[in-house]
Amino acid sequence: MSEIDPIKFHAKYGPWAVITGASDGTGAAYAHQLAALGLNLVLIARRPEPLLALATALEQEHGIHTRTASIDLYEPGAGAHVLAAAEGMEVGLYVSNAGADVNGSSFLDAPLKSWLQLINRNVAAVVETSYGFARPMCERGHGGLLLMSSGTALGGQPGAAVYCGTKAFDMNFAEALWAELLPFGVDVLSGVCPVMDTPSLQRLLARHDLKVPGIYDPEQVVATLLATLPYGPIHIFPFGPEADLAAQIEQARRQRVVTMTEASKMIFGEGGNSSKSE
Repeated sequence: MSEIDPIKFHAKYGPWAVITGASDGTGAAYAHQLAALGLNLVLIARRPEPLLALATALEQEHGIHTRTASIDLYEPGAGAHVLAAAEGMEVGLYVSNAGADVNGSSFLDAPLKSWLQLINRNVAAVVETSYGFARPMCERGHGGLLLMSSGTALGGQPGAAVYCGTKAFDMNFAEALWAELLPFGVDVLSGVCPVMDTPSLQRLLARHDLKVPGIYDPEQVVATLLATLPYGPIHIFPFGPEADLAAQIEQARRQRVVTMTEASKMIFGEGGNSSKSE
């Protein structure tokens, strides 16, 4: 993938980007790389202290503006709080990054409340925030949504039943939005991501005394996804049982969305896709 042109990137996805799950790991990698591209940032996470430290460092290093908000995406209505945190900002890029499975257990071995909270964070909050940020992007004629999914979205995985179900939703949701919003100049990409070396993963592995080979560097994953953003709807990183077929699956799913777009026109008509209607 070609190197990102900061001027073009800023014109398409600036001047503000919103990142959820921004305090460490992949979220912090997004923050550093977007700040280096000159975007101002709204940083969202549960813990305020790491957010403030990150914001201060980014402002000093890159001369950008930041806003932080401590929001628990597990809670109902969290999406509305994210939108409120960015009120008054011209948001050209929304990165839905919060999404690790901290339970690490079989379906019946964790409280039902834990799974419902995971669904709220990975489904309800993603829908609410995408809806809120996408409409003004369509009205301006440019912008982007980057929704982090997972390789577990490609098939069921014991020990991660609810997680892989929610990540499959994120992937399919992004594919459909890509087709719906592309005519309005808004790019949508779902990162079907591999296992990454993040603090949350390291805590989970330590709790179960596990080691996973071939873990990816979050910085490289983020760099790849930012460069791929204009070429949605998904990017599958080679990892796990589908590693050798990743590119083939990615292309097949893209072609399916294109085919289904034409099929939808026959069912709903050309007017069925109007992101500017009230």
